[in-house]
Amino acid sequence: MARDFDVAALGNAIVDVIAPVGDDFLLKHNIAKGVMTLVDEYRAHQLYHAFGEKRESAGGSAANTTVGLASLGAKALFIGKVREDRLGESFAESLKGMGVHYATAPAPDGAPTASCLIAVADDGQRSMNTHLGAARALSPDDIRADDIAAASILYIEGYLWDSESARAASKKAIVLAKEHGTRIAFTLSDPFCVGRYREEFLELLASDLDIVFANEEEAKALFQVESFDAVLQHAGRWGGVAALTRSAKGCVAVGKGEVHVIDAAPVERVVDTTGAGDQFAAGFLYGLVRGKNLGACGRLGALAAGEVISHFGARPESSLEALAAKAALL
Repeated sequence: MARDFDVAALGNAIVDVIAPVGDDFLLKHNIAKGVMTLVDEYRAHQLYHAFGEKRESAGGSAANTTVGLASLGAKALFIGKVREDRLGESFAESLKGMGVHYATAPAPDGAPTASCLIAVADDGQRSMNTHLGAARALSPDDIRADDIAAASILYIEGYLWDSESARAASKKAIVLAKEHGTRIAFTLSDPFCVGRYREEFLELLASDLDIVFANEEEAKALFQVESFDAVLQHAGRWGGVAALTRSAKGCVAVGKGEVHVIDAAPVERVVDTTGAGDQFAAGFLYGLVRGKNLGACGRLGALAAGEVISHFGARPESSLEALAAKAALL
């Protein structure tokens, strides 16, 4: 069956505000290093003005993945909620300008468009302080059956579970995907996110998901194990496709009775790890919809992640399609 979209991604629509900082800044402002923390509007306002040099761009985990998919030449749809305000308009224009289809109706009132204040330390570790704002208003009414049926894969970010409304929207999308034969992929998003919703994520794994994305710490938190070998045992028994990232150690793809160990793509210098997991997912998903084996999917993911960590920002600055062609991965 022909599909209009390779991937339909469901996620928080967020404007990223990225700034380089020292560890002293993190300590002074009580920012937990290397994780995502939910903040209120006042805290977001405080940090925005505390940042020195900063850069703004439309972001959000799943939205970043759709941009990576578009950079690879795939057809991607993003579903996420913004407010009818300046940042909301900027978000929509940014996504469409990158070749991503985006048609979710903005909220006419309520909380402002979501923002994420990202402090990037000298070692490239990013600490995210997220005010979800209008992103929380994503509801089942925003999920259209035609959109889900038109995609080969539905991709959902775990962060959506932080909003009851967005969680309900995700569950509706999952039901529709199962009805229309759309494969379902899910990213665990963050170790703390796993801690908050572990039992629900395990239920999804058991009954709904075909593909799961996790970094090593997220996977350990999900399965409540201490070693990566134990993670692999759980992933192998699950039966779906697990794409497990390990930072500089590369990644491991498990599924179909296979285990593929893939090295990280060589990078001259790690500048900013923001979006590394998002772009890895883009490369891996692209490989899946093109029918490539899991090893090739992992190499495409590693290539996309390697590109994005070599500069500031969560989106590719070079054509991933061109890089993949040069590496003979297409």
